[in-house]
Amino acid sequence: MSELVDQSTLEGRAEKLVDAARAAGADAADAVAVSAVSLSVDVREGKVEESERAEGDDFTLRVFVGKRVASVSANTLSDPRELAERAVAMARVAPEDPYAGLAPEGDLVRDFPVLELLDETQMSVEELTRRALVAESAGLGVKGVSKSGGASASWQLAGLVLATSHGFIGSYLTSRHGLSMTAVAGDGTTMERDYDYDFRTFHEDLEKAEDIGRRAGERAVRRLNPQKLSSRTCDVLYEPRVARSLVGHFSGAVNGAAIARKTSFLKDAMDSQVFAGNIRITDDPRKPRSPATRPFDGEGCAAEPLTMVEDGILRHWFLDHATARELGLKSNGRALRGGAGPSPGATNLTLQPGARTPEEMMKDFGEGLLVTDLIGHGVNGVTGDYSRGASGFWIENGEIAYPVSEITIAGNLKDMFARLEPASDLDDRYSVAAPSILIAGMTLAGQ
Repeated sequence: MSELVDQSTLEGRAEKLVDAARAAGADAADAVAVSAVSLSVDVREGKVEESERAEGDDFTLRVFVGKRVASVSANTLSDPRELAERAVAMARVAPEDPYAGLAPEGDLVRDFPVLELLDETQMSVEELTRRALVAESAGLGVKGVSKSGGASASWQLAGLVLATSHGFIGSYLTSRHGLSMTAVAGDGTTMERDYDYDFRTFHEDLEKAEDIGRRAGERAVRRLNPQKLSSRTCDVLYEPRVARSLVGHFSGAVNGAAIARKTSFLKDAMDSQVFAGNIRITDDPRKPRSPATRPFDGEGCAAEPLTMVEDGILRHWFLDHATARELGLKSNGRALRGGAGPSPGATNLTLQPGARTPEEMMKDFGEGLLVTDLIGHGVNGVTGDYSRGASGFWIENGEIAYPVSEITIAGNLKDMFARLEPASDLDDRYSVAAPSILIAGMTLAGQ
């Protein structure tokens, strides 16, 4: 893949940025260089709607002048000195940050682990078009599907380089393969839509196009003729697709930046019982073939697997070095790198599965709600108050009775976490992974 993303050239550019920053007067600096190539094809009703190829580079330079810090970004690098001089000038007038600084040299990775990050399979527009058309055809072939909402296939190759002024240089390549389809069932005002998708590091792991399309069609058809519910309290079972959002809320609540700002409802929860005693949540940056797998974090440090929650007890925050300094702790290698400096965050975060299947859970609670889709962003990270629009299926006698929509489910995440029970059907394909999740005694607001 070196002809598409030249890592040696990227490394050279990142090192030139760091050297230019030092020459311009920076006491320390680091640079991130990213290069990506992507292809995508969108089809609808058997025809290609859009075919796109994108190539681009991004460079971010972070400089330190004493305890003052500034970052600048560019998508071209004709003159590293110009970017470096601008960054240093910005840093000199920035307010001091007592926690700013590069990661200590002793925390930097020296031996890079061999990880399954790159699939050498290169996709063509013709192959992506074929796969998208197969997925759409399979969705349209489901009885009750009236039209296609479109199907998409994509491929991406990206390279990242991090260089620092204290001698670190690291790089890696990643690949992504994706496929999705949206189906529409019914006619007129009674139409319902749903979708299915898959995204993988390796092409061989991607689910078959016909299976993705068929499931999209089946999901759309089963949503037809939804009923409304009256307001009540009941047990709620989240299927894995929406259960991931609950794990995401936990991730935000244990982010060290939120803890330092005191904007998390779990800010005082370290080493306390947050979940039931059988709950285990892990974060693994070395998980094979997963989207957030990486040999080093956004500061060049090793990131070991962490058990964030053990026996229901919270054991860690996500920390980069600046946040760790502010909290008087040690970084655990969870620095993420965006368009500016690093910030803490999760890698491959997984709520480990429980013992019961979703079907067993439904039979045991008898009557309740199966949530298959969530709407809106009604979550308060400071208080934990939770309110989301939802649709899904009403359960009676342990079986799906009929589809429902226009519901609001509400509670508080502290209480929800304490009552949360994971099922056995873990879907671990994505960077936030969860099985179905049962939460007893949720408030439903209906008609």
